[in-house]
Amino acid sequence: MEVLRTNDEMTKWREERYRKGQIVGFVPTMGYLHRGHLALMEEALRRADEVVVSIFVNPTQFSPGEDLDQYPRDLEQDLKLCRDLGVQAIFAPEVEEMYPSGFQTRVQVEHITQNLCGFHRTGHFSGVALVITKLFGAIRPHLAVFGEKDFQQLVVIKRLSKDLNLGVEIVAHPTVREPDGLAMSSRNKYLSEEERNSALSLSRSLQAARNMVAEGERLV
Repeated sequence: MEVLRTNDEMTKWREERYRKGQIVGFVPTMGYLHRGHLALMEEALRRADEVVVSIFVNPTQFSPGEDLDQYPRDLEQDLKLCRDLGVQAIFAPEVEEMYPSGFQTRVQVEHITQNLCGFHRTGHFSGVALVITKLFGAIRPHLAVFGEKDFQQLVVIKRLSKDLNLGVEIVAHPTVREPDGLAMSSRNKYLSEEERNSALSLSRSLQAARNMVAEGERLV
């Protein structure tokens, strides 16, 4: 498994695969990997000849006062998980590589970013759109796999790829959950037992409604 740190290294790796006619799959992450991330990688490995995983805590998608500095990081463990799974390459650039001095460009997907999560996290989806555009440009994958857990993000990235003719097939993967039903997330480590129980109420309510509909109930 190759660990690539610069755009030039990433470009060289990708051009070698293109010359061989290989299908390149991509899974973008911010690291601190868990079983949900691994499921995305497994999906990419099924669909592509070689897979790149990016590990980059993207500062432009954090709103003021959010947890950029506290966001969990463990690069060595992440590399081990990817290597054991059979991933061929890791792209792990520094912030200065992605956003060098004088960087001024922004990417904005309108309308669908203005409600739900986007309403409460000012600038979040602009930062997501920017980093995905840059990663797609550096890696030029044939396909990229995203989880349905962050569903608004998935919709934004599909629109971004279509509107800008990025030529990347966006593959959606079902949410991977903990045994108790909580959606897997790197930020779950922040939750107290009480907060975790509160978070579970949503998935439990949705599952109960689903079961009622399956049993013929129509007024849920």
